[in-house]
Amino acid sequence: MFYSEDGGKTFSTQRIHGIHGDYHAMWIDPADSNHMLTGSDGGIHWSYDAGKTWDFVNTIAIGQFYEVALDNERPYHICGGLQDNGSWCGPSQTLTRDGIVNEDWQVIHGGDGFYAAIDNVEPWIVYTESQDGYIDRRDMRTGQQRSIRPEAKAGEPHYRFQWNSPVAVSAHEHTTIYYGGNYLFKSTDRGDNWTRLGGDLTTGADRNKLQIFGKTPDKNTLSRHDGVQEYPTITTLSESPLTPNVLWVGTDDGNVQVTRDGGKTWKNVASKAPAVPKGTYVSRVVASKTGDGAAFLAFDGHRGGDNNIYIFVTNDYGENWKAIRNGIPDSAGSLHVVREHPRNTNLLFAGAEFGLWTSWDRGANWTALKNNFPTVPVDDIEIQARDNDLVLATHGRSIWILDDLTPIEKMDANAAASSLTFFPPRPAITWHLRNRRWSAGQKMFTAKNPPYGAILTYYLKEAVPAEAAKKSPDEKDKKDPAEQKPRADAKGDTAEKKEGKVKITVLDKDGKAIREMDGPGGAGVNRTNWDLRSNAPAEPTPEQLEAIAAGFGFGPRGPLVEPGEYTIKIKAGDKEATQKVMVEEDTRIVISAADRSARRELIDQLYPMAKTTDKDRKTIEGIQAALKAAREEWKKDAGKPNTAKIPDDIVKAADELQKKVDAVAEKFIRERQGLGNAGPPFEWKPDPLPNQVQNLLDDLDGFTAAPSAHQKEKLAELTPLVNDASAQVKKIAEEDLPALNKKMNDAGIPHIVPAPPQPRGGRGGEEESDQ
Repeated sequence: MFYSEDGGKTFSTQRIHGIHGDYHAMWIDPADSNHMLTGSDGGIHWSYDAGKTWDFVNTIAIGQFYEVALDNERPYHICGGLQDNGSWCGPSQTLTRDGIVNEDWQVIHGGDGFYAAIDNVEPWIVYTESQDGYIDRRDMRTGQQRSIRPEAKAGEPHYRFQWNSPVAVSAHEHTTIYYGGNYLFKSTDRGDNWTRLGGDLTTGADRNKLQIFGKTPDKNTLSRHDGVQEYPTITTLSESPLTPNVLWVGTDDGNVQVTRDGGKTWKNVASKAPAVPKGTYVSRVVASKTGDGAAFLAFDGHRGGDNNIYIFVTNDYGENWKAIRNGIPDSAGSLHVVREHPRNTNLLFAGAEFGLWTSWDRGANWTALKNNFPTVPVDDIEIQARDNDLVLATHGRSIWILDDLTPIEKMDANAAASSLTFFPPRPAITWHLRNRRWSAGQKMFTAKNPPYGAILTYYLKEAVPAEAAKKSPDEKDKKDPAEQKPRADAKGDTAEKKEGKVKITVLDKDGKAIREMDGPGGAGVNRTNWDLRSNAPAEPTPEQLEAIAAGFGFGPRGPLVEPGEYTIKIKAGDKEATQKVMVEEDTRIVISAADRSARRELIDQLYPMAKTTDKDRKTIEGIQAALKAAREEWKKDAGKPNTAKIPDDIVKAADELQKKVDAVAEKFIRERQGLGNAGPPFEWKPDPLPNQVQNLLDDLDGFTAAPSAHQKEKLAELTPLVNDASAQVKKIAEEDLPALNKKMNDAGIPHIVPAPPQPRGGRGGEEESDQ
């Protein structure tokens, strides 16, 4: 960027520094020329001092990705290259509540970033490359990297590499990699040594002799090579997932080469693709899982003014190609990639210049896949087979993930015709999440993590009628939003719906219901999630509800379930469907079976204790409030004309019962004091019993290890206290209050009816730990 202070007589580049180059756009505020915006390959920057200093807009994801690669870690990682921004790696999810932020991604290669490949056995080995074949191998554990670019021997013609040269790790031997130049290179030692597989696989055409708009270019032709130094070269390669001897390559000058003998001999089958002009750029060739000779092929003709859609499939090594574009309009733009689902090979995805397309019948018909996905170039598509996630590399909107493709994978005519179809949930992990930042404001980009726990997806042919909806015990159970909200809006998650709800029940291995919850009941595909917890042992107190609304804590929560198989039952009206889900332990947790059993034993003792103390709290609090209100009413009405006098023995009995109730209530509830400076001096008192029990339960639930001596001692201490206090509540509720009410009834005075708990003022609530 150049800057002039003298009306353009002279320009300087010294003023602008510290921001990315390769500018695409600039805006200067007409009302304040010190206020500027720039858009470049590095994103958006703004300045308020005419470019002396700049700030980076880090709140929107506008990365220009080319290709991506995935590993098989838990959670899995994504590596990919960006336009003039190097290559980066980052997580598909984090183990923090705030989701994925910019700092979770790291630069692993410079230059323009393109293809990336990850060792499928040792995922710390990552291959990345920049323009013109500069490929490196990086050890992510140490940060060390080695250049492994194939070089021609002295006296040989130099190798040609494309702007975006393809690299792939063999599916059959993880130390074997392939790299495309004008030759296909193979290394069996991770790039330390290379072998050429056959001869030059391009036409070897001299592009200086190729016409542009009907004229042969010369040295004065602007952008005659459009920034691409070498031509012709390999643009795409693929190894058969069934046999390592079958390899495919496509080139920027229109060749489609296939070998069945590991590269000893090749055959160019490009001419067999019908109606494709000779020399059309091959954007992708992908070997299929359905047979040794099966593959998909896509061409991109826009460089020659050809905007037709070219996508084909073969089952005979390219001897015959079948066009499979029905449903993809020319307005979709150039096709960049096609991908086959790893299990349902009839399910295909295609990335185009203007969006994403999917086919359920192996390309016979296509439809746009939108939801909340923007109209944006899709340069690459990968599917994480274990998690069944669809990962999209877009050129302008960074990385997008569609969590759990199961409903798309399994949807068929039978599912669509069924009143209720419950798709099999993938295994769920009891991740222990942590907080990472607090009160950081909004000047940061945060991507949502996947829904916490078991993702439950089901199809309803018709919406559940609203009148059939019933409130579940969980409706008031406030949960951590980071654990609950799916990354993409599912029906019923974010908008208020008129339809009813489905009833979801979780059963343990013995068939015992451990969790009941509601799910969205709209027509079509619905998604919700089970947070892998049992029913909450208690409802939130009024103070906890206030605290939750203010962003403090979660309220009482049931403990996380143990690893194992659970049954999920979904009921919509009179229709019912069942699936199994496997719950797995956090991969970072190591605990013996004996320690796990000891921990669960204490949790199983505390869980019913938490229910008991909550029930007793509500009982004694209701009696206390009603009794106090009656006595205050008596005092207020005393001496008023036409008001009957309350007999002294009843007043005395009520006063004595109030003292007794207050003494017992103090074990269950605590009057909160205001936070002003004029409050009374602090007086320490033990926490109410429900708090002590819930805190100990949360403490055990939040750390997967054998119970500590202190935790055992605390349980031993609480058990008699809870039993005694519960007995006192029972005596008051079943003996003392009925006795007072009988006296009042005999005297013709309205008896006392316990009131529901009410907020007692003060700030309320304490922040609770997560897991």
